[in-house]
Amino acid sequence: MFDIFYSGTRPNLFAHEREARDIAHARSLSRTRLFWWVNYLTDYSDFDFLYEPPPWQQDQQHVWPSQHQQNGGTCLVPQNNVTDTNYDHEIVPRKDAVVILGIDHGSGIEYPCTLTTRYISDYLGTLRRLLNKVDAESCWVISSECDYSNFDFTWHPSEWQTEMLHVFASDDQRFGDTFYIDVASFLEQTQKLALLEWYDTINFVPDIQIPRKPIPIIIHNQDSQVSAVKEHNFDTPLVIFTTDNNTIKDIPAVNLWREAEKKIMVLSSGAGTIVVPRETKNYLTAQLYDYPYIDRTQRHMYADTPLDIVFIDNGELNADVNYTHLCDSAGLHGTNRLHRSSGVDGRVAAYRAAAESSRTTWFFAVFAKLQIEWSFDWSWQPDRLQEPKHYIFHARNPVNGLVYGHQAMIAYNRELVLTNTAPGLDFTLDQAHEVVPILSGVANYHYDAWTCWRTAFRECIKLQDNTDVESQYRLRQWLTRDTTPDQWSRKGAEDAVEYYASVAGNFAELKKSYDWRWLSSYALIKRNLIPSQ
Repeated sequence: MFDIFYSGTRPNLFAHEREARDIAHARSLSRTRLFWWVNYLTDYSDFDFLYEPPPWQQDQQHVWPSQHQQNGGTCLVPQNNVTDTNYDHEIVPRKDAVVILGIDHGSGIEYPCTLTTRYISDYLGTLRRLLNKVDAESCWVISSECDYSNFDFTWHPSEWQTEMLHVFASDDQRFGDTFYIDVASFLEQTQKLALLEWYDTINFVPDIQIPRKPIPIIIHNQDSQVSAVKEHNFDTPLVIFTTDNNTIKDIPAVNLWREAEKKIMVLSSGAGTIVVPRETKNYLTAQLYDYPYIDRTQRHMYADTPLDIVFIDNGELNADVNYTHLCDSAGLHGTNRLHRSSGVDGRVAAYRAAAESSRTTWFFAVFAKLQIEWSFDWSWQPDRLQEPKHYIFHARNPVNGLVYGHQAMIAYNRELVLTNTAPGLDFTLDQAHEVVPILSGVANYHYDAWTCWRTAFRECIKLQDNTDVESQYRLRQWLTRDTTPDQWSRKGAEDAVEYYASVAGNFAELKKSYDWRWLSSYALIKRNLIPSQ
């Protein structure tokens, strides 16, 4: 029988087998004209070690393939010169002999492992901590997040890939959670590495994907995602939070190699469905934007429930015309439910009645004086990565040319409206709010003297009470620009400024502008103006 050599762990096939650094070293040690090169990972139970090549192949190196590679690590090598390599041999199978180690992300590892460790921070540090505890040439490192029920652990790299870091994709995520590692070279090379991605030779194994286990799904009815995330105790690296009972599937797999790659993945335009990494809670205070890593590239995977639309009117002359226009616009461009709230006395009561008619957590409030922009996108959604707030769109004022939030459509948060006690001068601005610079329509408030005057009066009371540059600019526009023949808009602005000065900005006196009856009496005294005019 020919000499037999191996490197590393002894196969214990024959008494006369000897260790060598590599094939070249074995050639120098061999005492037979041919010698075997073997390994402990191959199943030799049916292998014929008495094989001898025919005379015309005596100078060839004969290599036996495994079920995975052309070179399975079994060779018959001439002691002298080698003319070429002969791979024309039957497969000699590899066996499940490599140590399997596990990284637990919190949910536990079902597949049996020699040793496991908790995932902490990133894969680089976790792998180093784990591999420092084992005495093995090479090993598998698997993850609690993957399903290995159909994975073949007999896989091995080609002979020229031995010292590479071999990475197996998790679903469609190239930076997967399963590794085949040469222990010594990994520990040596990563001593000063800051990122695992900087490893000198990474082999992203092609054509083999290991499925991840399903991500837990939290279905909730809270207005935003913030509270739901705060309240959840994570025992997995990722959790799906959704306000819609969608069938969630085919989500792109998140990269778990390090924190900066573990992004909040937004799956719908209003963030009604999101994938949240556990690390988010380390940053979270007021909004999910406290976490610095957010991916919106998948925001069109799912659709959020369209917001209800509530048309609010209280005897305005052009209410029916604007309502019909709204119906046509919403019916053509969206699938939103449309409600009408009419004749509710008092602004606060009217807003609350509108909120009570809505079945969605936010609703579009369209006021009777607003002729809605025909092309408005009714699929618009609030941002549920933030805490609940109102969203104020823009409207164009045809009388003074201003375009801002006054008289515009507002996406009201239902719960905020129902709890608003209107402590300030502006119902909407009394609570958390955000301006959305999208034109919602044209505010035609100048169709009669009374409506024109009271609209200008109330708005300019608020503008006069603000000292910022923008408010003062808008106030000047109200006071100087009026395209109507009788100038009732300008007159209302002037009366507001005069009234503000007469009460020295006293809040209780300014708050009277909320009351239609007080406004009616003041208009009568000031301008001999009555609501019927």
